[in-house]
Amino acid sequence: MRAAVVSDIHANLPAFEAVLGAIDAAGVDEIWCLGDVLGYGAEPDECADLARERCDACLVGNHDLAVLGALDVAAFSEAAAEAVAWTRRRVAERTPEWLRELEPAGEREGIGLFHASPRDPVWEYVLSAEQADACFDAQPQRVVLVGHSHVSLFFVRATEGERGGEVRGAQANDGTLLDLSAGRWLVNPGSVGQPRDGDPRAAWLELDTEAASVRFHRVSYDVERAAAAIVAAGLPRRLADRLRVGS
Repeated sequence: MRAAVVSDIHANLPAFEAVLGAIDAAGVDEIWCLGDVLGYGAEPDECADLARERCDACLVGNHDLAVLGALDVAAFSEAAAEAVAWTRRRVAERTPEWLRELEPAGEREGIGLFHASPRDPVWEYVLSAEQADACFDAQPQRVVLVGHSHVSLFFVRATEGERGGEVRGAQANDGTLLDLSAGRWLVNPGSVGQPRDGDPRAAWLELDTEAASVRFHRVSYDVERAAAAIVAAGLPRRLADRLRVGS
């Protein structure tokens, strides 16, 4: 089967709509979301409604949990904490009701799904080979998908069963194609609504389970519309500015 994998939508409706348009054009079988539908952006209910309608599997992320009051925002940046407080005041009850049904980890077609990492599904940012190596030892599945860092990237340990084997990884550009047929893999599709890898375009991942491959995609969207919505909502302007540069 072919699945589209999205993550870290962060209430950015223009970006999510653009990605869903690209996904529809690709003709995949399912859509999987790795969490953080809410946070930072100005259209939380609209994004949650779309995720609930369109995604065949969806995880809950740390920003979603913070909106639910299930996670302390003390570790959040000031702007992120302000966005959580704003979102709590803004969302319709249907949105937290749905989020309470979700978990930060799961599995689909034998592939592990984690919002953050196999070691810590809520909080850990996997950005180094050392972290990925520890995750390979912890993860039950050979291939896992993670979000949270907002960076399109991958790590691989070439020998599946070898603890301490060489781990390599890299950021992935638009169109990068990976063969997952051998080794252990940790793959991050990047962020739909707030990329932080220097590319402001919305990110998503195309997974083919039969071919054991993934391809990274980037989609242009109306950044100014998303930024204007953030400013109009009274959210921190920095959250709008960073959309323009992807950082």
